[in-house]
Amino acid sequence: MKWQDVGEMPCSVARALSVIGDRWTMMIVRNAFIGIRRFDDFQSILGMTRHVLADRLNRLVESDILKKVPYLEKPPRYEYRLTKKGMDLYPIILALTTWGDKWMDQGKGAPIEYFHQQCGYKFTPTMVCSECGEPVHAKNVTPMIGPGFPGYADGDPIKSA
Repeated sequence: MKWQDVGEMPCSVARALSVIGDRWTMMIVRNAFIGIRRFDDFQSILGMTRHVLADRLNRLVESDILKKVPYLEKPPRYEYRLTKKGMDLYPIILALTTWGDKWMDQGKGAPIEYFHQQCGYKFTPTMVCSECGEPVHAKNVTPMIGPGFPGYADGDPIKSA
């Protein structure tokens, strides 16, 4: 299978990776969450080539992750803003941040800390069950075949290799 075809797989991870699965794309999305919106700002902060940046921004716009919004008419200039679909990537950014802080901090601690506006406390993002609120981990979750799987049969467990 070719990489450009990965989005056609009956797999949610593969479909997501077909849009956000390279390092530059995720760094652009991360920067959009911290308020970077203009091409030149993305380019100077990330240090990527203009050609690669233009390609990734165009793909994010085509995928409805970002939208181009004019901020100057003459000459025409645009900024890139997260869409609702783009905003829904925030838990992924937080999950990557949490993993990086735990395993890749070189003993220096987190470079950025997060504070919850409602309570004012610093927090560590945790994935919890939407039904009971308990933390979820690989060892306490059972994947089951869903309706988007070819040959779907309600409630079939995924077989281990």
